[in-house]
Amino acid sequence: MHILHLNAGNETGGGMIHILSLLNEFKRNEFTLGLLEEGLMQKKAKELGIRTVLFKQRGKFDVSVIRSVCRYMKEHHVDIVHTHGPRANVLGMIIKKKTGRRWVLTVHSDPRDDFLGGGLKGRCFTAVHLFAIKKADHCFAVSERFKKILTELGMEEEKITAILNGIDFRRTPEPYDRKAFRFRDNDFLILMVARLERVKGHEMALRALKKVARAHPNVRLLLIGDGSLRKELEDRAKKEGIGERVHFFGYRPDAERFYPMADVALLTSYSESFPFVLLEAARAGVPVITTDVGGVRHLVPDRRYGWVIDVGDENQLGESLMEAVRLKGEQKLREMGERLKDRASRRFSVGHFAESVYEVYRKWV
Repeated sequence: MHILHLNAGNETGGGMIHILSLLNEFKRNEFTLGLLEEGLMQKKAKELGIRTVLFKQRGKFDVSVIRSVCRYMKEHHVDIVHTHGPRANVLGMIIKKKTGRRWVLTVHSDPRDDFLGGGLKGRCFTAVHLFAIKKADHCFAVSERFKKILTELGMEEEKITAILNGIDFRRTPEPYDRKAFRFRDNDFLILMVARLERVKGHEMALRALKKVARAHPNVRLLLIGDGSLRKELEDRAKKEGIGERVHFFGYRPDAERFYPMADVALLTSYSESFPFVLLEAARAGVPVITTDVGGVRHLVPDRRYGWVIDVGDENQLGESLMEAVRLKGEQKLREMGERLKDRASRRFSVGHFAESVYEVYRKWV
């Protein structure tokens, strides 16, 4: 068996972790990671000893790279190409037609929202991507909710397998000490790891923080991630009078080391699959507050494990943060985090996640 995983290569967040975690569980001689551009993902893959090949595009619309991919597949007897992300998915449709090989893809996010805020160009990209997805031999949807979305978009249900991300609970990253960042023991630290893009809902987080800060001036919002909205969000925080309570750390390859010093992890996205950031919080024993997106209710089924709020509801977010602050004062917040960790470690191991994918490959090879 030889599977070629193909991705744009510019991933730095959950998508990168998903792909590398998956490949790290498989036999090295059965899989190759193909990337369309250089970046952190290529570096991380090589550090893990994952066989990697660069099909370097001259630009995002350079389709000449398809010839290189098809040639590699023929020379190395690739049985299946497995694509991740809109750019790779569109190329996968053409590669399947040229090579006749099986083509599977993973939908990591709601494909209708991948180019949210992109105007006419974004709508065109979305239409092309949706057309391509339906041509795949099989699709992995990273949540039951995404499986339902794909069937509603016209993909045959028998071609879709719902999977949930997994994480390695055997590995415990070395935690940071909050004093190293000049945070005090009585500061209430809210950690949000997400790209600074519209789909992640940072504006709602800032509005809710402003309300909570009136009653609890020791709250701090730690934002890890970068993106096109950084300047806008920095200006917004200053305008709302909470500039000193919002800390922009930018992209951090060591983000997982921040979780243990946080009191809660926050996710305010409008669209997600089954977010790795919540699993990373669970591994650190940190309770979560998340919008009701993707498969988050598989991880947080009720209030014993955290808070699930309606998408875009800043009042629910504010109330949840206030309750979390109260629980910390009562020495009960950590109990919630440990409960979440226990549930996640039993249900969402990386080994179980990888086996779900491997079973589909076995049907064809």
